[in-house]
Amino acid sequence: MSDTVLIPGGREVRAALDTATGTDTDDPTDADADPTAAVVACPPDPRHGGRRSDARLVAVSDAVTAGGVDCLRVGYGEYDEGYGERADADNAVGWALDRYDRVGLFGFSFGGAIALVAGAERPALRGVCALAPPARLASDLDAVAALDRLADRDLPVRVVCATRDSTVDWEPVAERARELGGDVVSIDADHGFVGRRNDVADAVAEAFDRWLAA
Repeated sequence: MSDTVLIPGGREVRAALDTATGTDTDDPTDADADPTAAVVACPPDPRHGGRRSDARLVAVSDAVTAGGVDCLRVGYGEYDEGYGERADADNAVGWALDRYDRVGLFGFSFGGAIALVAGAERPALRGVCALAPPARLASDLDAVAALDRLADRDLPVRVVCATRDSTVDWEPVAERARELGGDVVSIDADHGFVGRRNDVADAVAEAFDRWLAA
């Protein structure tokens, strides 16, 4: 089940809240209702069609909700060169932290860099997973530098990359994650992970299963 959520903040941001499989929040006697964990998911670059309905976000949402975790797929406000989108992600994380005991942050491509940069300022998160993230969106929106801040806060990170990805410069992110002892998963795919979306979903969900366990 999916509901539309308006995310508070200075920008018009809506998100899709996918409820964990088997829950029924309308039934207060349901023992599985109201999951205590959620993943916030950030889409790719909106200039290139990135939206909350992105196929990779949906695949990840299907996997985490099947494991009993809600997923909040964010739709950014008006394009703002990464700065407004970082604020959108942060506001969505704040919304989730107000309602769930344990929250993780995920993003794909542009959204992967947003997740790393925004996540570095949210020590209450349980972990950040970035799928095919570019190394930098701007000089002060640096995904590689964000990895150091995440390590300083002892926040676990998983970077999932495509070995045939020539669309974004993901290599510096994967290299720095390895240097810091982070978790890097390589999938034989292009940037869109065509034909490998189930593998993406499994790799991301496995990390959140561990990080968000009660």
